[in-house]
Amino acid sequence: MNNELEQQLNQETAQIHWRELQRFFASGNAIAVDPSLDLTHVAAQIAADNAPQLKQWMETGLVDAVKDSQALTWYEADALVWAVVIKPWVLVQPIIEKVH
Repeated sequence: MNNELEQQLNQETAQIHWRELQRFFASGNAIAVDPSLDLTHVAAQIAADNAPQLKQWMETGLVDAVKDSQALTWYEADALVWAVVIKPWVLVQPIIEKVH
């Protein structure tokens, strides 16, 4: 894959409160990315229109539209998430605290 694109996307990735992304969720443009995946790699695959890989992730539930229940949980918790924009989508990934 295009490492240069992934590096660029990594620089565009930011932590943001879920509440600030409500308009993207409301318009159906918020995509949840499972924490087991690298957010910038997924974003690069979407930018490259790698349909077979995206289909595989979607079929296994690793990449999907943000569900109402997840959005509500994040909203109520005022959750901080990782986000990156691949127009028109906003890819969102929950921040998982590492336990040492």
